[in-house]
Amino acid sequence: MFRLGNWILVLGLFALFAIDSDARAADKLKLLIIDGQNNHNWAAMTPPMKATLEKTGRFTVDVATTPPAKQPKEAWDKFRPQFAKYDVVLSNYNGESWPDDVNASLAKFVRDGGGLVIIHAANNAFGGWPEWNQMIGLGWRDNKFGDRVTVDDAGTIVRTPKGEGPGAGHGPQHEFVVKTRDAGHPVTKGMPAEWLHARDELYHGQRGPAENMHILATAFSASDKGGTGTHEPMIWWIPFGKGRVFTTVMGHAMGNDITAIRCTGFQSVMNRGCEWAATGKVTLPLPESFPTDKVRIAE
Repeated sequence: MFRLGNWILVLGLFALFAIDSDARAADKLKLLIIDGQNNHNWAAMTPPMKATLEKTGRFTVDVATTPPAKQPKEAWDKFRPQFAKYDVVLSNYNGESWPDDVNASLAKFVRDGGGLVIIHAANNAFGGWPEWNQMIGLGWRDNKFGDRVTVDDAGTIVRTPKGEGPGAGHGPQHEFVVKTRDAGHPVTKGMPAEWLHARDELYHGQRGPAENMHILATAFSASDKGGTGTHEPMIWWIPFGKGRVFTTVMGHAMGNDITAIRCTGFQSVMNRGCEWAATGKVTLPLPESFPTDKVRIAE
C-alpha cells in the first residue's frame, strides 16, 4: 500500500506539472515578425530577434516574409498576413508599399487593440501612408515632412516645425549612452538612469506628426560623431485607437554585423516593448547583465 500511495502521489504531481505547462503555453503571446525587404540585412536580423523573443518563454513567434523588391502583382497577392491571429506585430520591414488591403488590415488590427513594434529602419518605411505616420509618430523623413521632436539639456521636450532644422540622418556607428526619460513606464522601469548601448546608428532629425508621443529614452547626438548636438528620441510609444505602437530606432545591422542586436540593453527593450504593446503590462524582468552607463554586455 505504501508503494501504491507513492505512485499515486507521483502520478498526481505529473498531472499538476502537465496542467501548469499547458497553462503557461496558453499564456504565451502570439507575435508576428514581418520582414522581406529592408535597406538593412533583415535576413541576419530576424533569426536572432526571433530566438531572443522565444527565449523569454513569453512569446510564440511566426514570421511573414514579403516578396522581394520589384515582383509582379501575382507575388504580392499571396502576401496576406492574418494580423488578427496575433497579439503583437513586430516590423523589421523597410521597402515597397504593401497592397492597400494589407495596410488597412494592419491599421484595423492596431486600432482595435493590437500591439505594433517598430525596430530601427522599419520607421523609414511608408512615407506616403498617413495612418502609418500617425502610428509611428516620427520617421526617417526630410525636414519638410513634419515636426522634429528632441529633448534639451534641462529635460524639456522641444518641437521644431517642418522646414526648420535638419531632416533625418545619422553619423558613423558608435557606442552611445541611452538616457531613461520615463523611469515609471513598465518597459523602462528598473533600467539605470543611463546605460551604454552597443555600436549602432544614432538616428537624428526624425520627422512626423508625433501626436500624443511619449518619449521613454533618448541619446545625445554628439556633434563630433556627425550628430545634432542635442538629445534625440531612441524609445517612444504612440497610442492609436485602442492599440499601442512602440518604437525603438536602435537595432542596426549591415552585412553580417549584428552587434547592436546582440546588446543586452537592446534585447531587453525589444522583449519588454513587445510584451507591453500586446498587454499594457510587463512581466519580463531585466537581466542581471543589463548594461550600466560604462559597461555594455552582449549575449
